[in-house]
Amino acid sequence: MTAKNKTEKIRRAKVITLANQKGGVGKTTSAINIAASMAVLEYKTLLVDADPQANATSGVGFDPKNIKTSIYECLVSETKARDIILETETPNLYLLPSHLDLVGAEIELINHPHRERILKGVTDELRSEYDFIIIDCSPSLGLITVNALTAADSVLIPVQCEYFALEGLGKLLNTIKIVQSRLNPSLEIEGIVLTMFDPRLRLANQVVEEIRRHFQDIVFETIIHRNTRLGEAPSFGKPAIIYDAESKGSINYMNLVREILQRNDATRIPNRLKEFNLVAEDESNTPEA
Repeated sequence: MTAKNKTEKIRRAKVITLANQKGGVGKTTSAINIAASMAVLEYKTLLVDADPQANATSGVGFDPKNIKTSIYECLVSETKARDIILETETPNLYLLPSHLDLVGAEIELINHPHRERILKGVTDELRSEYDFIIIDCSPSLGLITVNALTAADSVLIPVQCEYFALEGLGKLLNTIKIVQSRLNPSLEIEGIVLTMFDPRLRLANQVVEEIRRHFQDIVFETIIHRNTRLGEAPSFGKPAIIYDAESKGSINYMNLVREILQRNDATRIPNRLKEFNLVAEDESNTPEA
């Protein structure tokens, strides 16, 4: 058996779900850019779009209107996911796309005997083909999100640096506990990532201090700053690191991924990226870059 075959045989993807029922916290932006940064670091990564809005699908260059077969068919009609996975323009990054049809999946699956575990069946069949599987959820705690939590090894929670940051977070953590006790006892919290941070605002700094005080070690050191490039990149169908690798947002997400890899004892970095500047210059000043 060749070394390559041995590597493929033992590969088992870690599945990370990004979840927060509060909208506008940078969840999809984080899913896209975490997956893309892992791919740039030469980890074969699958981005699963489990949100009917399909923003992750469009954010990596595909028009949801042109998607004929999506995760919806995988859930309701047992279509094989590997038959519809799309290769993105970013090397090592693949997409299981979404479509507006996914809105109806929760109603169609309501009488399914294992309705909370269907997505787990989809991802389990793909684990041997990827290093990481990143699942983007809709801003809700409905059946599809429960499926994503049941399928995951861990959940990463994006939290916006604003006054209402803690609103609803307790409800999400309670849902995670229920999933742990009834559906997925091995589910862990990968961490909380603070997003949309503007260092010029006193309130934003207070929120950071409050969340770090409450949740301590599960909060990532890396903070995602407000950044115009992060907002522009999806309109071009590109992750930020492909759109502008030197922007503050790109560097923030690369640093976040390095933290994730360190937490998972996976710190391989290709030679061509060893000199990559992973410290955003003068982060205490303007959030635009």
